[in-house]
Amino acid sequence: MAPEKPSDFIREIITGDLETNKYEGRVHTRFPPEPNGYLHIGHAKSICLNFGIAGEFGGLCNLRFDDTNPTKEEVEYVESIKEDVRWLGFDWGDRLFYASDYFAQLYRFAVELIQKGKAYVCDLTADQIREYRGTLTTPGKESPYRNRPVEENLDLFARMKAGEFPDGSRTLRAKVDMASGNINMRDPVMYRILHAEHHRTGDQWCIYPMYDWAHGQCDSIECITHSICTLEFEDHRPLYDWFLDELRAYHPRQIEFARLNLSHTVLSKRKLIQLVREGHVRGWDDPRMPTISGFRRRGYTPEAIRNFCDRIGVAKRDSVVDIALLEHCLREDLNRRAPRVMAVLRPLRVIIDNYPEGVVEELEATNNPEDPGMGTRKVPFSRVLYIEREDFRETPPKEFYRLAPGREVRLRYAYFITCTGAVRDEKTGEVVELRCTYDPATRGGDSPDGRKVKATLHWVSAPHALQAEVRLYDHLFVKEDPGAMGEGEDFKSSLNPKSIETLTSCFVEPGLKAAAAGSRHQFERQGYFCVDPDSSGETLVFNRTVTLRDTWAKIEKAQKR
Repeated sequence: MAPEKPSDFIREIITGDLETNKYEGRVHTRFPPEPNGYLHIGHAKSICLNFGIAGEFGGLCNLRFDDTNPTKEEVEYVESIKEDVRWLGFDWGDRLFYASDYFAQLYRFAVELIQKGKAYVCDLTADQIREYRGTLTTPGKESPYRNRPVEENLDLFARMKAGEFPDGSRTLRAKVDMASGNINMRDPVMYRILHAEHHRTGDQWCIYPMYDWAHGQCDSIECITHSICTLEFEDHRPLYDWFLDELRAYHPRQIEFARLNLSHTVLSKRKLIQLVREGHVRGWDDPRMPTISGFRRRGYTPEAIRNFCDRIGVAKRDSVVDIALLEHCLREDLNRRAPRVMAVLRPLRVIIDNYPEGVVEELEATNNPEDPGMGTRKVPFSRVLYIEREDFRETPPKEFYRLAPGREVRLRYAYFITCTGAVRDEKTGEVVELRCTYDPATRGGDSPDGRKVKATLHWVSAPHALQAEVRLYDHLFVKEDPGAMGEGEDFKSSLNPKSIETLTSCFVEPGLKAAAAGSRHQFERQGYFCVDPDSSGETLVFNRTVTLRDTWAKIEKAQKR
């Protein structure tokens, strides 16, 4: 059943088609990635749109790999794409397809066009084809091979398929209009010779269809009703329609929408491949990468990404979305589901002189104040603790309310403590230890006499703490729009040299010992963190997913005033 109130122009078009029974009441979409890299957040928008629309209208969505370029495609990419789609919460059922499933049929279609005098074998090189094509302001020039007889074209095309000719020596081109104002209609290449092993068909083929030839025909073969594409395919639509018209084939309806552009990010697959291959990141799933696998490793949830895609909607005009909105969607989700724990990232040792030696208390801590159903946990408290180094100042500035000599603060879930002194390293002069006292009457963090303190600190018990490595991530690029570089500039020149900081001497609550890879936690006062797969039995490794500071929430609040 269609949504009651279409929320964007694509859903309005589909609703209109259903009302006129254009496709006999069917809605059938597809998500057609090329398996030449890992999916990124822009693909997530397309996945949510195609699978989401199919679900909303009671239709179907295919997952189809447009695997027409064997030199750039790998099984690794195919499997990663399947994993990403599933992780986002979508299922293609029994509708997994590949363009390579249709290679034989596409070949027969090409032969049909040759027989109709609508396609020909061309001997021009790639550079010559580009030269003959003309420009946006000048018409193209016909190939000297454009008027070959049909029988000669059929013979040459069959011999191309049989492997008689070397790579790049010949192509099959559609015979459309070299004077067309749409450069895509100027006799586009349909097939090129490529003696390369395909990840599914092996060496069965040595000619491969071009994307523009395969794309529309595959949609037609699968009886797709609404072929949803990004705006760069708008100028290709007349060509897709021309092919289908000439073949008298079933016509899907192509609808274009603006692709996602995200601030401080590049979403060009070519540039992402460059970052990986040149070692600027640790791989496709590096938590700094805008790939779905990178977001997953960093600790993002599929719910947050789906919510983000819903909130940005679909439009006809390109724009850049502030990454702060994506982070806001994540915080909203993690705030509800992530258990709270205490972790000290830059530890400073604290000894409570009047706390009895050898005594360990089990204090009750709340797992998530947003969800009482998550209950409580026990955290050990002892005479020796770690607090954050930045929570102490020997000479505190005016608005610093945390620990300082002679000052009393609250320890989360524990006691009030007062700093009585600081111990320095004899060589460096750095403060390495604090001496404190505690008030036994303030157990649980409240004072029976009503006195107030201005700061509450998190902590861990030193004898019980687990050592951990924590990786703090920032934007991969310092520029808001790293893809918009000036002439002669390299997009990599705006890489953020501080996009990762690794802390190796952190301490976390002992209850995290059994934390599974991928589990998410809020480190109180620090941010949200995820257990990285690099964790071992000896050392936990955490990725900072996102900080607690929500700049987007502040922007929204200001806009409502």
